Amino acid sequence: MWVGSSLEDLRSFPEAVRQVMGYALYLAQAGDKHPSAKPLHGFGGAGVVEVAEDHRGDTYRCVYTVKLAGAVYVLHAFQKRSKHAAATPKEELDLVRQRLRRAEQLETSREAR
Repeated sequence: MWVGSSLEDLRSFPEAVRQVMGYALYLAQAGDKHPSAKPLHGFGGAGVVEVAEDHRGDTYRCVYTVKLAGAVYVLHAFQKRSKHAAATPKEELDLVRQRLRRAEQLETSREAR
């Protein structure tokens, strides 16, 4: 399931990056993990995962959660702009947190049906 603008954001990535991200999401849906998928720091374990892919000097990231039992929720897809640090910018992490809360709400409403 796509949360917020994550689908449109992912679609704006270069084709080669979209293929890697799409395959990583396919593996997540199948209960497996892409080799470049890593837990996103600050989210308490492996429940929130990020896949990073470099392409022509730029880094693209896709963040999803597998901690919700009903589905894989894609929380955010973005191009990392900062070249100064490897850390994910605070604004991006805040958006992931907001969308994770939204995914939890969506999952609760799905379970209630």
